[in-house]
Amino acid sequence: MKKTCIIYGSTTGTCEGLASKIAEKLGIASQDVINVNDFKAEMLSLYDNLILGTSTWGAGDLQDDWYGGGLKILQSNDLTGKTVAIFGCGDSASYGDTFCGGMAELYDAVVSKGASVIGKVDADDYMFESSAAVINDEFVGLALDEDNEGDKTEARIDKWVEQIKNNL
Repeated sequence: MKKTCIIYGSTTGTCEGLASKIAEKLGIASQDVINVNDFKAEMLSLYDNLILGTSTWGAGDLQDDWYGGGLKILQSNDLTGKTVAIFGCGDSASYGDTFCGGMAELYDAVVSKGASVIGKVDADDYMFESSAAVINDEFVGLALDEDNEGDKTEARIDKWVEQIKNNL
């Protein structure tokens, strides 16, 4: 596996915990699991692969810390040659019309800067109304719902890790 980091934004700790689980399953060292508040533009040159994680807030928005700089870093740098995977968490029962929508902003940002995105997930296994993060019946990354489908999290992560690991 090429040099890979996980960058996440987490308000309640859920996305941080998911980032740690994914890192463990992929064998990514803890120093390469980075809170978006600590992410700097110069770090991009250190990694071939980026795994980006966010919770979804409001009307399908990214977790707030991403707006403090991480999103701007992604939007203002050439990401050609980088491989990106995205994961997000949300609440499909209370926010079924914007479920995991924050992933869409990350996806749009990295695709517009030339990154290759891997790890799309079939949306059929989820209970939600709609999501900006769904394109052609697939989430742009791994969608997780710890509030309502926490019993599916481990299996979803395992399946996704198997899907992306050979491309990292």
